[in-house]
Amino acid sequence: MEKRTLTDKYGRQLNYLRLSVTDRCNFRCYYCMPEEGMDFAARKDLLSYDELLFLSEIFCDLGVSKIRITGGEPFVRHGIMPFLGELSTLPGLEEITVTTNGTLSFEYIALLKKAGIRKINVSIDSLDRARFFQITRRDNFDSVYSCILRLLSDGFEVKLNCVISAAKNVEDIIPFVELTRDYPLRVRFLEEMPFNGSSEFDVLNWNHRSIYNYIAGNYPEIIRLENEPHSTSENYRIPAYKGSFGIIASFSRTFCGTCNRIRLSATGELRTCLYGPPATNLRDLLRDGATRSEIEDALLLAVSQRAKDGFEAEDRNVKTLKESMSVLGG
Repeated sequence: MEKRTLTDKYGRQLNYLRLSVTDRCNFRCYYCMPEEGMDFAARKDLLSYDELLFLSEIFCDLGVSKIRITGGEPFVRHGIMPFLGELSTLPGLEEITVTTNGTLSFEYIALLKKAGIRKINVSIDSLDRARFFQITRRDNFDSVYSCILRLLSDGFEVKLNCVISAAKNVEDIIPFVELTRDYPLRVRFLEEMPFNGSSEFDVLNWNHRSIYNYIAGNYPEIIRLENEPHSTSENYRIPAYKGSFGIIASFSRTFCGTCNRIRLSATGELRTCLYGPPATNLRDLLRDGATRSEIEDALLLAVSQRAKDGFEAEDRNVKTLKESMSVLGG
């Protein structure tokens, strides 16, 4: 019998799961959630670790080979490390990565190494302490930067994710590129998206072309790199620099044609596209007594109805896009 996989009607196999473990965060970044008034999910409404593990096993049986742990901030959820340890043993799972705001303690770094997790994405939008505070509404720059350096010194593969806003942090673009001179970092500049939990979004903000042109205006030579399969970023480096930088057209959505991602929120909402509505709720199916086979069928049906791209998915979304990124699962 042929193995069933999460393949949509356009022939794209979804083998990369973005798995949110919480909608809570110890930061309040302006592009992710409002400063106050967040209505976080009740703890009973979050998928338990046992439920997350069971669903992850089903995803892997259907061809998922990479899981990225997201939030909110994953490390604010108690018990995350034992869960990651169990997750790492799933058959078929080749890679686990974690996206964090960098307020990891050194204890977690050691435990991550022990679990075999060596790829960490750190969300950091400024290398200037004052702008960092303005963006995150928290005074944690020193601890985040120290964590990045410690991860590098311990041999982790580190990506830095930087959301660019014309009104907030354009001045940080070149300092981030310069950081790749001496460190084997992979910096990613992202277009801002409308998922900030409010009605404020500047659609005329800097796009991927603006970001590239700004960088190109500061360097006489930029080397274009070959992108990895299914990459969301266009990647470059400066000659003789140890690291690289990339630009992600997250709002322009230029990479949709090769997208291999599927998302599960901390409350069980399944999305086949970040811009689209939930396809189903796996938590509800699970708690209503659905069998493993019925959950697999629900996943395959959701993927079979996947939109061609983020624009079609957005057209299907009768809800406003002004939800918080922490609720959607990053």
